[in-house]
Order: sequence, then structure tokens, then C-alpha cells
Amino acid sequence: MTGPETAPEIQQEIEQTRERLGQTVEQLAAKADVKARARAKADQMRARARDRAAELSSQVRQGELARYRWPMAVTATGLLVIAAGLIWRQREN
Repeated sequence: MTGPETAPEIQQEIEQTRERLGQTVEQLAAKADVKARARAKADQMRARARDRAAELSSQVRQGELARYRWPMAVTATGLLVIAAGLIWRQREN
């Protein structure tokens, strides 16, 4: 025998079927709600764009730092040379 034989078993099978049917109806309703799906997709795309913008901004900042480091290094080296020259000159006097 493949089906339920007693009334409680039949009742339990009916409850399970109702639950599955309710879940199916909820899933179909969610798929049919185009406005909510579009809003969710827009939110997802907005978050991805925000993450990508932050990533690119970070890359740009790092590139700018690298670009401005060499003039600072040259300036610092120049100042060290001048300071060393002044110290050397004072020791000679």
C-alpha cells in the first residue's frame, strides 16, 4: 500500500500538501511582483556601483600618492644636501 490508510495519516498528508501549496503560491507571488524585483535589482546594482566606485577611488588615491612621492623625495634630498653643506661650512669656520 502506497497511500495513507488511517484518518490521521490522511489529515497529515493534507496538511503537508497545504504547506507545500502555500510555499508555491508565495514563490509565484514573489516572481509576479515585478516592481519589487526591479527595486531589488536596482538596489543590487547600486551597491555594486558604490563598491566599484570606492575601489576605483582607492586606486586613484594610491596612484596620486605614488605620483607625488618622487617630488617630495627630491625635495627632502635637496634639503638634506643644503643642511649638510651648511653644517660642513660652519665646522670649517
